[in-house]
Amino acid sequence: MQAQTNIETAASHPALAQAARAVQALRQRLNQVLIGQRRVVDEVLTVFLAGGHVLLEGVPGVGKTLLVRALAQTFGGGFNRIQFTPDLMPSDVTGHYRFDAQNNQFVLRPGPVFTNLLLADEINRAPAKTQAALLEVMQERAVTLDGSTHSLNRPFMVLATQNPVEQEGTYPLPEAQLDRFMFKVLIDYPNTQDEIALVNAVILSEGNDILNDNPPPHVFQPAQIEQLQKLTAKVRVDPQLVDYAVRLVAATRQWPALSVGAGPRASITLISCARAYALIQQRDFVTPDDVKAVWLPALRHRVRLSTQMEMEGVAVETVLGEVAASVAAPRI
Repeated sequence: MQAQTNIETAASHPALAQAARAVQALRQRLNQVLIGQRRVVDEVLTVFLAGGHVLLEGVPGVGKTLLVRALAQTFGGGFNRIQFTPDLMPSDVTGHYRFDAQNNQFVLRPGPVFTNLLLADEINRAPAKTQAALLEVMQERAVTLDGSTHSLNRPFMVLATQNPVEQEGTYPLPEAQLDRFMFKVLIDYPNTQDEIALVNAVILSEGNDILNDNPPPHVFQPAQIEQLQKLTAKVRVDPQLVDYAVRLVAATRQWPALSVGAGPRASITLISCARAYALIQQRDFVTPDDVKAVWLPALRHRVRLSTQMEMEGVAVETVLGEVAASVAAPRI
């Protein structure tokens, strides 16, 4: 593969170069709002460009909802929010048919999933039945009601949040649903300097809401986002990197410290997200480092530690790091 350093080189696809500039503008805006969380912003943008869904995990107050609102502010499509609670019903998510007495017929009352960006706030507070209703939406991008299938708007992305500390009144997400999330993104506390900057930005803003000041200079329409996602799929991937991604995922299935390894969807996610990450880095080709960059967020929720590792308090990221280190990366 040629040693290119920037997507602006002569060999680059002109549309990809334009897409990279658009992504940088979006990236800059999100970093202005979510101060000190550049890794988180890049990981969420990666999934956004790859056309998947993301699970955001962090303690209250670190900016999970703020990030989603900021992304929605730069997007001209629909945005809905569902506050998940133990009494939330599947129909509260997908919608339902109601009888219209005036016209003597049943009409569809669409649920909040009929949008482009869906914030599923505190998703683990809903019971399994409601989570199952969201599962079809995430996988099929469609809703089936009374035997009729209704396609959702494109693009469509679920951004779900959950609190890793408070477990009372929560329902663990089913493994099948976890696997539908491309990334599980962990949001940690900002460092001291970033937190000072964040506090100043909030207290000096109108209504103590950082989104009230400095509206985004550009708002992307749904068709533009779809085009960005299609262009992301044109980022070049060497066959050796596909082999590398498959070998990485396969290694989790025999690793002694893991009781459950990742399935083929993880291999697909690695390549899809590596393409998006490469575009964010302003390149039109994927490198082994791009695959390594998306390894942890793409795998941490798809594997399960062995009982021994859980008893010893070993972090899943530590084990995944060992797995990655055991697989030789191609030299391209």
